[in-house]
Amino acid sequence: MELGYMIIFWYGILHAFGPDHLTAIADFSIGKSMKKTMTITIAFAFGHGMTLFIFAKLLELYNLPENVTAYGDLISSIVIIGMGIYLLYMVLTDKVHLNKHMHEGKEHIHIYFGKEHSHNATVASTSAWTMGALMGIGGVRGMLVTLGMLNGHSIEFSMVLAFIAGVSLVFVSFGGVILYLNKELLTNKTNVRKVFVTAGLVSVAVGTNMLLA
Repeated sequence: MELGYMIIFWYGILHAFGPDHLTAIADFSIGKSMKKTMTITIAFAFGHGMTLFIFAKLLELYNLPENVTAYGDLISSIVIIGMGIYLLYMVLTDKVHLNKHMHEGKEHIHIYFGKEHSHNATVASTSAWTMGALMGIGGVRGMLVTLGMLNGHSIEFSMVLAFIAGVSLVFVSFGGVILYLNKELLTNKTNVRKVFVTAGLVSVAVGTNMLLA
């Protein structure tokens, strides 16, 4: 069974490289600190994995027609488009703010939405978990195909942990790239607006392409 876990782990890596997943991680991680970015990526991965586990269990018990499971892809697309529209709306209504201040002699930059900056990472991680869970529905069919390679083994939670480990490896690595961009690019409000507009447009484009595919 060790080979089975490796297969699922590898599927998690390949699954995470989907443009919709990387777009979602970028949308959540832009302008965040290292701690928040890592928390968000892990929360997204766990939300994603838990939804896959639950729906894969349901499909293991009930043979649903493909047109029903296809709704998962529709939900994933709508989530991505919604995130993009939200980012564009926040920029167009001038609700994306950049705040510079000093901590122990070092300059810190915080980027936030709305009227007040908050250090509370709970809301962001909860949102990431929820988005990951919603988008997880779209990956159920691929997960079942991968599990079908394991000679009829029942879906166990340990398999989901192997999947989450694979997804997290990619998400955390990509989060590191976003952290670098945050540090190098997001140093003034003009750049912040440009980056968020770009992220919003990419999200809408990726989600629309998923709908039309």
